[in-house]
Amino acid sequence: MGEILFLAHRIPYPPDRGDKIRAYHLLRHLARDHRVHLVAFADDEEDMRRKGGLAPYTASRNIFWRTPPNAWTGLRAVLQRRPVSLTAFAHPELRRTVGGLLDTHPIDTIFLFSSQMAQYLPPRPRQRVIMDFVDMDSAKFAAYAEGGHGPMAWVHRREAALLLRHEQRVACGADASLFVSEAEAALFRARTGAPRVHAIENGIDTDFYDPARRFEPVRGEGPLLVFTGQMDYRPNIDAVTWFADAVFPRMRQSHPHARFAIVGRAPTPAVQALGERPGVQVTGTVPDIRDWLAAAALVVAPLQLARGIQNKVLEGMAMARPVVASTAAAEGIDHGGTLRVAGDADAFGDAVLSLLAEPEVGAALGQAARAQVIARYGWDARLAPLDALLAGSS
Repeated sequence: MGEILFLAHRIPYPPDRGDKIRAYHLLRHLARDHRVHLVAFADDEEDMRRKGGLAPYTASRNIFWRTPPNAWTGLRAVLQRRPVSLTAFAHPELRRTVGGLLDTHPIDTIFLFSSQMAQYLPPRPRQRVIMDFVDMDSAKFAAYAEGGHGPMAWVHRREAALLLRHEQRVACGADASLFVSEAEAALFRARTGAPRVHAIENGIDTDFYDPARRFEPVRGEGPLLVFTGQMDYRPNIDAVTWFADAVFPRMRQSHPHARFAIVGRAPTPAVQALGERPGVQVTGTVPDIRDWLAAAALVVAPLQLARGIQNKVLEGMAMARPVVASTAAAEGIDHGGTLRVAGDADAFGDAVLSLLAEPEVGAALGQAARAQVIARYGWDARLAPLDALLAGSS
């Protein structure tokens, strides 16, 4: 049984948002045949209180509190000519902890989750290095720059360029670089020329997301459209704002009692303001997101900027809900025609109204979607290729 040092930019427990879900299942998979030492950041007090939930999968756990980045973070990044994304995760004590673990344990693999953690690699690691980029962050910031104006567009262009150099350097030194979809991996290969780049897709726990379970009812009248996600994350904020502005008013014309629920923690003031509109509900943190998915007439994923595989889409499919997704949100998902994919506001509205008008079609589509994720997206099957990489095969 080998030993793995697992470095994560956010503690992978509880698995209640996209990056934490992937990291949690990776950690569990690695722990089957290895002793895993976890070093991670936390930025949520509840996560710090619940870190003991990882005890069954870890030989040791070192969790460090990370304060949100501020103006000084940005200034330091400019002075040091580094990406803000890396500067925001610089932590001397964590670096010392990593060095101590490498000195005192026979660690044969360093597993990095998110490129921010690559700054903690030793200069010439003796261990195998597996870098899970998940998504191509530099491409995300480049997209922000294209859609931005003024000083922030410059900030995003700078971040994109510096991150691209960082990603390329890390990937060329790693034994394997992982991405959440083949589309994301192909983009990375094309932009960096890096070798040993692999797609390890996300899965879904279809026993947990099982519509046959009993859920708490969600009160209210009228068809319920549900969006789920971390609501201080810019692509999610942009998605619900776009839907509320460009699509939902049309739903209310045809279905005056239609409701749009924005379900997820940490809604920003801009998101909270949407809750003042007729029919829009902003929930914040909920005890169980499955209650809302089970109650949904359909799930919407109107993301205009999306990278990799969207867990929110897989979760809606697993709960046998009909899902209407933007082209960006559906990219990378092998849905076998069980999603309704829409490229613009008119097409999105048409798809939603069609499914609301024919609930039996939506029910059949949802059942087909659940069958698809059961067949295609079990975590064991999705993570099986990782075992060959750990054995040294490329």
